[in-house]
Amino acid sequence: MNSTVQESTLQAMPPIHLPTSQSLAGPLERLSLSRVDSTASLSQIELDSVKLGVEGWASLSAGVGSQRNLQEYFQESTAADEDSHLVEFSDALQTVARALRQVADSKARTQDEAAEWKRKYELEVVRCQHLRQSIAKLSSNNQDVQHDGPSKAAVADSADQQDSDSPNGMHSPPNGNGVCCSKEGICSQQVIREQGTSNSTPESENPSDKRLSSEKASFRLAWGCNGKSSRRHKHDVVSFESGNITTAVRSSKQITLQWDAPPQSVFILTKPNSTSVAIMCKEMVRWLKEVKNVRVFVEKNVKKELVEENSYFSFLHACERDEELMILHTKIDLVITLGGDGTVLWAANMFKGPVPPLVSFSMGSLGFMTPFQSERYKECLDTVMKGPVFITLRHRLHCRIIRNKDNDENGDEDDDVDHLVLNEVSIDRGMSSYLTNLECYCDNLFVTSVQGDGLILSTPSGSTAYSLAAGGSMVHPQVPGILFTPICPHSLSFRPLILPEYVTLRVQIPINSRGQAWASFDGKDRQKLSAGDALIVHMSAWPVPAACDEESTHDFLRSVREGLHWNLRKSQSFDGPREALVYSS
Repeated sequence: MNSTVQESTLQAMPPIHLPTSQSLAGPLERLSLSRVDSTASLSQIELDSVKLGVEGWASLSAGVGSQRNLQEYFQESTAADEDSHLVEFSDALQTVARALRQVADSKARTQDEAAEWKRKYELEVVRCQHLRQSIAKLSSNNQDVQHDGPSKAAVADSADQQDSDSPNGMHSPPNGNGVCCSKEGICSQQVIREQGTSNSTPESENPSDKRLSSEKASFRLAWGCNGKSSRRHKHDVVSFESGNITTAVRSSKQITLQWDAPPQSVFILTKPNSTSVAIMCKEMVRWLKEVKNVRVFVEKNVKKELVEENSYFSFLHACERDEELMILHTKIDLVITLGGDGTVLWAANMFKGPVPPLVSFSMGSLGFMTPFQSERYKECLDTVMKGPVFITLRHRLHCRIIRNKDNDENGDEDDDVDHLVLNEVSIDRGMSSYLTNLECYCDNLFVTSVQGDGLILSTPSGSTAYSLAAGGSMVHPQVPGILFTPICPHSLSFRPLILPEYVTLRVQIPINSRGQAWASFDGKDRQKLSAGDALIVHMSAWPVPAACDEESTHDFLRSVREGLHWNLRKSQSFDGPREALVYSS
């Protein structure tokens, strides 16, 4: 009977599924009304409990699902709040970084200005000392000849008046034997009595030897205009008269160099590892010594090779110590280079201050800056040493690296290193696979952010070098300006610029830069620029006076045509009747 009741009860049960409240009403009612024995009641209660458990599990699952959704909602809102806080924090950090960069830039500019004023002060002290020596010498000479002459005060007033009248502070000596100084401290005649004059008496000296060891050959520059020459360079390019603004004719059309005294010391720089250059150097040294009777300076290794080959060359002079290179410009009247443009760059790099007039003989590959032919060296040097001769003032860029003191990677780097470049300074990404990110400023005004392979800051002389290969324009070397040329920019609208020569450019590596950058100065002295470092570039006060073979513009255009084969092509052929040619024209 028990089995029969269980079977009937099981048959009366609905199938097991997620029950609802209505489906539970039937089992509860049957549980309360039926009167069966204990076994049947127990079995029924167990089955009903199973049904209730299934429904409770479903209800619990639904509750858990809603709770999970609620947790996810709160987590998303919390994450959104955290993201907004992170964005605000990042903005604040960027603001602080910009403020720190501005403080570092201000400090760098202040240091540059302080160094510049210190240099000008030292040069002014030296100029005053030379002026006092010339006044004392003039006074002693007047006393020896026993006739009336101008007093010291009158000479000083005359010198001051000549300082104010002459360009850039350049003045003529009161008696032709004084010291000529300019505003930047460039002296056309400097007294160098370091050797021979202090340990010997005037009676025992040969006059020619005394002139060789005591004075540096002086020269004058004249600016020509419309076929006329003038010794004074007019600065009043723009005048304001009677309410009208007019621009005067530029008086710096062509610069002429005229020696006041013949050059007495020559420095010869040669291209290394070249047999033809070595032969030409020995021949030129003999001619300068035997015919021109001048002192000849060469590099230390060149002198060693020549003396080992022939003891005849023992008369050559060389700078044995690095300290002597710093004052080399005070002993040299003329610089001669035998090689190509690289030799000219090497010669300009040797002089960190004023550069003597430069004569470059073409014995290299292209020869943009070497207008003279080595086969005619005697004729060329005769013309240059007699004067007058046209010169081209090739400007140089003064570059300084300002290191980020907070960057530990720069601990071994040289801080505040100065470089003078004749061609260009280039900033590239080096071996990094990331694009360069360079923030560029012009006189503290933000210009652009360079994203690409790098940036080239070039002089007009370097416009036919790396800048030209990167898409820059060719510029006449006497056009004052700084070329701003990107290297493979990541923007089609990024075109090269030409900025005026008086601006100061600053290239900054951002703090958040993904990679590093590398700076090269005329292709040498490659240095790493890390995040926070800056490169300050402005026009140097010390140009390179390069002698011209014929005239500045003629030499430049000839080098472009012959060196680059610029715009050379075959002419269009025409084999038709002449009447058709005239009609078409």
